[in-house]
Parts: sequence; C-alpha cells; structure tokens
Amino acid sequence: MTEQNPVFIPGPTNIPDRLRNAMSMQTADHRAPDFVKLLSPVLEDLKKVFKTESGKVITFPSSGTGGWEAAVTNTLSPGDKVLAARFGMFSHRWIDLCQRHNLDVEVIECEWGSGAPADLYGERLAADKSHEIKAVLVTHNETATGVRSDVGAVRRAMDAAGHPAMLYVDCVSSLASMDFRMDEWGVDLAVSGSQKGFMLAVGMAIVGVSQKALAACEMAKCPRCFFDFRDMADANAKGGFPYTPPLQLIYGLRESLNMLFEEGLENVFARHFRIAEGVRAAVGAWGMRLCAKSPDLYSDTVSAIYVPKGFDSNVLTDHAFDAYGVSFGIGLGPMSGKAFRIGHLGSLTDVMALSGIAAIEMAMKDLNYPIELGSGVSAAQEYFRKAFGAIQSKAA
Repeated sequence: MTEQNPVFIPGPTNIPDRLRNAMSMQTADHRAPDFVKLLSPVLEDLKKVFKTESGKVITFPSSGTGGWEAAVTNTLSPGDKVLAARFGMFSHRWIDLCQRHNLDVEVIECEWGSGAPADLYGERLAADKSHEIKAVLVTHNETATGVRSDVGAVRRAMDAAGHPAMLYVDCVSSLASMDFRMDEWGVDLAVSGSQKGFMLAVGMAIVGVSQKALAACEMAKCPRCFFDFRDMADANAKGGFPYTPPLQLIYGLRESLNMLFEEGLENVFARHFRIAEGVRAAVGAWGMRLCAKSPDLYSDTVSAIYVPKGFDSNVLTDHAFDAYGVSFGIGLGPMSGKAFRIGHLGSLTDVMALSGIAAIEMAMKDLNYPIELGSGVSAAQEYFRKAFGAIQSKAA
C-alpha cells in the first residue's frame, strides 16, 4: 500500500492514473500513416505551453539533460564564449556540460539562494564590445535552492546592452507549472522534460527553439548526431522520427496536454502558487527559513528549507521514508545535510500537500526538532481555507 503515497520530490513527479493509462498501450507502428495525426498536434500544442508562436518545439528520447546538450551542440562551436551564473546545483551542471563541450564559459559566481543576476549579466554584456559572447545561460527555476529567476529581466538587460547573444533557459522544473513566456522574454532555447510539470515518466527532452536558434544550427560545429535539431525537425515535418520514438510517452504527452488545457494554464499556475504558499506558511510556523533569499525569488514548484543547527537534513529525509514511506528532496551540493526540499508541482492538490506537510512534521518531531506538532499543518490549513474562500467568493 505504501506505493499509494505521493512523492514530495521536485521530480519525477506523481503520475495521475489518467496518464498512466494513456501510456499503458500496446506497441504500434511509428511509420504508419496515422502516426503524424498523433505527433503533429502534440508539437503544436506544446507551443502553447512555451507561449511561442514563432518558435518550434523539438523533442528527443532523453531526460532534460539531453535537452541541455541538444541546445548547446546544435547552436554553438568549440571555443565559443558563453556567459552563465552559478547559483545552485543545476546551474552548475549546465556550466559543467558546456565546459565538457570545450566552450569558453565565463561564470558569474552567486550565493546559493540568490537568483540570476540580471544587472551583472547586463554589465558583462555591455563590456563585450566585440560580441565574443555567443550565448547567455539562465536557470529559470533552480531546483536545488527553490529559487525562481526573472528571465524577462535578463532579456531586458541583454537588450539594453545591445548585445546579439542568444538566450538559453533551463525551464525543466518550471514549464507547465509556472508561467513561461518564450516569445515575450526573447528566449532562443528553452529546455524542459516530461517528468515534472507534464506529470509523465522520465524519457522526453522537450526543447523550444527560436528561429534565430534554428538558423544558428547551420554554423554550429559542435558534434551531434542523436540530438541533431535538423534531423529531428526534418523527420517531424514529414510526420515521423529519424529513429524509434518513445511512442508511449508521446501518447502520455497528448493526454497531459489535454489535462493542462482542461484545467487552464492560468489555473494551473494559480494552483501551484496556492500550494507553494501553503508550504511556505508551514515553514514559517516551524520557525525555519527558506534557502531563497527573498519572496520575489520564491519558487512555486519546490521549497528548499534549512534545518536548525545541530540537525542533519539527510537523517530527516531518510527517517521520513523509513517511518512513513514518503519521499522528500535531499539537500544537494553544499546544502547536503543542511536543507531538505519539498517538491510541490505537477499532479498535486492542496489536500495532498497537507499530507506531505504532516508527514515531514511527524518525522521532525520524532527526531526532536524544536517544533510544535501540528503547527505547520494548521498554518497551511488556514491559508488554504482563506484561499478557497476567496476563490468561491470570486465565483459567486
């Protein structure tokens, strides 16, 4: 029965039965004429989630990391200079990937818990008079620290500097859960995956590609084969794949998009904000603090929470799993042992969030944390009751 417990990690997320059923299908011929009737509408509908009309969506059988690699190798050449900020584990990993592809990475070092520094990006780009920087890398939602960055502010800084660099955004843990505006923010490459906001199994990298980025493919010299945009785009245009597609995941993605559109994207974003606020109310009631430095940085998909001094967050997450069969996110990198994470994205409701808050609260009390049992649950309940009251009043 323990498999019925939801997970509270920031991905992979809980898979609704509706999507499990959609993916539970017999093998079909992906070269049959009807495959195009499945694939083409899915790719078009994904553009609505990215909020792009001019861009193209390209998918690969992979995790989000494969999407990172595809974005880099299709548009850049060895030796090209890129500008990136490091303020968490996932921004660090993107930097590492670029370095392994022999790119010249200029890193802006930031304190963990802060966001992408638009002002520092702007200063560095304004100083690059010869336009050596070819790409700017931004992690929209830093999953390790629970920080959401202002991508629009980075684009405004780039425009103010008059710099032609392309803007690459990691939106793996934000897309389909928080508002993302590819065209409005001038994003050239937006990288996501199937296993978070889309509520599916791991296995599809989903990349939004601007026309500028597509044009850059012709000049890029980084080796690529499996992740070649041109091969995939050409095959997609004819209704197919250049190799065997993850058919079950594509059927799942079709149903996931149906669910998102039925709820309405703005309602999806509001639900994630509401659940996140309930979690944040609980954290405040426990007398703890978030890793995110200020409210404008709070993520609506994951909260990273510092434990009190003298306690080990890894012991806490292990105990929650061993005693209550519930998974929470561990602290990554420098936060290991110092913080745990509550993932609150994807297939999650306010009531499910309350079960997670209650479970981690019991685990903390078992380990003699200085909290009052029920305090976090009560604080979240009060917030949710008021939030639902406001929704009902608005609907009346």
